[in-house]
Amino acid sequence: MSTPRTTSRTTGRSARAALALTALLGTAALATFPLTTASASGGGVAVQYRTSASGATADQSEPWFKVRNTGTTAVALSQVKIRYYFKADSPNATYRFACSWAVKGCSVITGTFGTLANPTATADRYLEIGFTPAAGSLAPGADTGDMQLRFHQTNWQTLTQSDDYSFQGAPTAYADWTKVTAQVAGVNVWGTAPAGNEPTDPPTTPPTTPPTTPPGNGETLFDDFSYTSHTDPALASHGWSVRSNSGGPGVPGATWDPSKVTFVNQSGNTVMNLETSSAGTGSSTVHTEVLTKATKFKNGTYASRVKFCDAPKYGPDGDRIVQTFFTINDLKAPMADDYAEYDFEYLPNGGWGEPANILYTTSWETYNPDPWQAVNQHSESRTSFAGWHDLVVTIDNEKITYYVDGALFGTHDAAYLPERPMSINFNQWLIDLNGQPSTTPRAYDQQVDYVLHVKDQVLTPAQVAAKVAALRGAGTTFVDQVPAS
Repeated sequence: MSTPRTTSRTTGRSARAALALTALLGTAALATFPLTTASASGGGVAVQYRTSASGATADQSEPWFKVRNTGTTAVALSQVKIRYYFKADSPNATYRFACSWAVKGCSVITGTFGTLANPTATADRYLEIGFTPAAGSLAPGADTGDMQLRFHQTNWQTLTQSDDYSFQGAPTAYADWTKVTAQVAGVNVWGTAPAGNEPTDPPTTPPTTPPTTPPGNGETLFDDFSYTSHTDPALASHGWSVRSNSGGPGVPGATWDPSKVTFVNQSGNTVMNLETSSAGTGSSTVHTEVLTKATKFKNGTYASRVKFCDAPKYGPDGDRIVQTFFTINDLKAPMADDYAEYDFEYLPNGGWGEPANILYTTSWETYNPDPWQAVNQHSESRTSFAGWHDLVVTIDNEKITYYVDGALFGTHDAAYLPERPMSINFNQWLIDLNGQPSTTPRAYDQQVDYVLHVKDQVLTPAQVAAKVAALRGAGTTFVDQVPAS
């Protein structure tokens, strides 16, 4: 998740560390997939369930699953979504997902939380389990093997499970369980959703215009960041603002220093460098941010090549630093439904309750800063992302899709589509000073090779790469065809 960070914002969220844990994992009002029992002769699945936390109450719920291919053709697990339905322990309860162990490896399993459109006495939330492309496929008759999953309240208060729609404490071995649901490529193939959350009037023919190719002239913003410094007149004339105003997010008392945004040559190619530094106090902490002055970007494709760093370029390591690429507009009022934000956020040293490196992608509908309430959906990967990465997020009329290095990272629901245009932003900042309390100076770099936006057209990562190569091949270092909103 990222916070509102326009250059006019002066206060931000100084209590970011406390708030963001809730935001990332909280009360996401997701658009509910239509879910009913169904069969699929070509590529159906069955879901088996058991739990090792069988009590009416527990510190954490432990839904363990196996997914079995009941069809006649192989099923790509990246196309499979499983939902476990439960009743929130309080209206403002927020939850955290974890994978304890899995035959296929926890790194290929994702977990996100959502809110049902039609709550019942036994379900108003769900945990949705998905898979990354690295999970591979299931041959007919094969299963995933054990997936030992769990979730808990972010405050670690005791859970009540006995009133949860999908919970069953009795089985000690895996068995088919139809109170969890499954989809394959958007088709409902297993289980029965809580009443009132079934599909209504499903389409019988595909739309004439596929959602992956929305109409539009493909107006393009491309910037190769071929500038000399943050004071280069071309940087401002090309629509960029280098932040200097105070305020959040991050460490209270920190400054945002334009001079720490530099442009460096790497093997004949100029890249933008954002340096963030600290000597263990708010007044010594320097954050950096670059963003478009215009808020004119909405549906289409956003892409950037970004270098994340796990270690500082000098000084002691351990700071809870956030390295980002995101789009955002302003929150006009608490819980305003026309707010939008789409984030890539890398935490090389953890933070927000995470002990080590993690990459988040988060789609925002809205939030209330005080008292804190968040409506979002996120995907995550707990591994190092040090080095250069191709980041792509696409927004069409049905979903938001995130890719990292050409691989699908997460798909988020229509409830999070933007209602208003946004700016494009990069920033690097410290959540707090608790990760590294030393007063020894240290600094971290985040680098950006290029940024691309194609208005109203959804490109695959391969198409993004081809378009960037064509622009560079033609000698284009900057173009902005995107009309003002």
